[in-house]
Amino acid sequence: MAMATSAATITMTMREADRLKTIQAVVDRMLRVGQAAQRLGMSRRQVERLVSRYLDDGPSGLVSRKRGRPSNNQLAPGIAERAITLIRERYADFGPTLATEKLQECHGIALSKETVRALMVATGLWTPRRQRAPKIHQPRNRRSCRGELIQIDGSDHAWFEDRAPACTLLVFIDDATSQLMQLHFVPTESSFAYFEATRSYLEQHGKPVAFYSDKASIFRSVRDSTDFGRGTTQYGRVLFELNIDIMCANTSQAKGRVERANLTLQDRLVKELRLRGINTREAANAFAPHFIIDFNARFAKPAKRDFDAHRPVRDDEDLELLFTWRLQRKVSLSLTLQHDRVIYLLKDSPDNRQLIHRYIDVFEYPDGRIELRADGVNLVYERYDRLPQVDTAAIVENKRLSQALQVALVIQAQRDDRRKSSTPSRTNQGQAPYSTKALPGTKRSRQFTSQDLDEAVRAVCRAPKKTTVLACG
Repeated sequence: MAMATSAATITMTMREADRLKTIQAVVDRMLRVGQAAQRLGMSRRQVERLVSRYLDDGPSGLVSRKRGRPSNNQLAPGIAERAITLIRERYADFGPTLATEKLQECHGIALSKETVRALMVATGLWTPRRQRAPKIHQPRNRRSCRGELIQIDGSDHAWFEDRAPACTLLVFIDDATSQLMQLHFVPTESSFAYFEATRSYLEQHGKPVAFYSDKASIFRSVRDSTDFGRGTTQYGRVLFELNIDIMCANTSQAKGRVERANLTLQDRLVKELRLRGINTREAANAFAPHFIIDFNARFAKPAKRDFDAHRPVRDDEDLELLFTWRLQRKVSLSLTLQHDRVIYLLKDSPDNRQLIHRYIDVFEYPDGRIELRADGVNLVYERYDRLPQVDTAAIVENKRLSQALQVALVIQAQRDDRRKSSTPSRTNQGQAPYSTKALPGTKRSRQFTSQDLDEAVRAVCRAPKKTTVLACG
């Protein structure tokens, strides 16, 4: 009874009060140690230890001995206040991790990021991710008329399944009606591929008000360019000269119509190509207009207005000249200029001498033709091929990687054949691990270098109709 009355004078938490009842039941032999351990979620040894403390010290022995004592891991006095003051004054918009690094680097305050996170949450400077309001993506209304906004995207997929290598389908879809406006199969998503598809679109429908794309490097560049200004790509230059706007979406949901159309095409179009036995890009491009008619009859929506915003291509807009890869190069004192590791020699004439130290335009056509123009005049030149240096760090874009690997297989096979012919081995003489077809876009028979790889890849990307499929033997 003395123990019970003394328990009333001790401040105990509800958890400690429940523990006292259980331990008292064990002391009164109303409960076994194993049952008490299961009820309290402890081990038998811990319960026996609590029983011993209860018998020695009474109910006070069950109270936590850390109560009233400072924590061993507590911060030094004033550190938390100083850290919060610095964060509020200088790093209010910083995250806990970055704020922790700056406190250590700039102020010599060494705290863990979880400590800083707890301090920022307690003072309202940081909201945990789970407590933030979810982002709401409200649907955007369709445009009112056809041709006002055309969403474009490239879908890399096994369109011919296992009958042919995977390729890319360029999809043009109208925002107002969800009509498929253009389908074009290309080896990979590149500027010249969009040149070809966009030119076909303009010849068939006319010029829309704007194209809506993602932030791929074909449509948007953040690097400075001495040719067209910051953020302008070759494709953007072509659209600017045609008076067509290009808009880049921040998220895939923003251009959801073309994204959803890609999913539908990856199901329906793949099966239609299988039923018709189409195994090549040329045949698929020929079938695309028939598929578009059937697709639009099933899924297209009527526009709010009957007005068509497409504009005709003007007579002074030469599409052959506009859809080229255009750069500016400076003429040297020797009447030469360099482009794509090739030196171009201009004829020594009074008119050409006036071009020294001036920038002239270099036009590169999809078929590989090069034109040099100054003030709209086509210049006569001679091509001087230097012996290129081997560039082991040649950069290949991720979307062109498969094409580059196909070309690399042929180059490596031809290197192996050359080595075998110079130093014949006793075994495997005259056997090539891969088929050695001619490289597309290369006519020289000298030693292959990384320049040949780059030229072959560019030829594959720019002239898909003339490209030979390269495969392992």
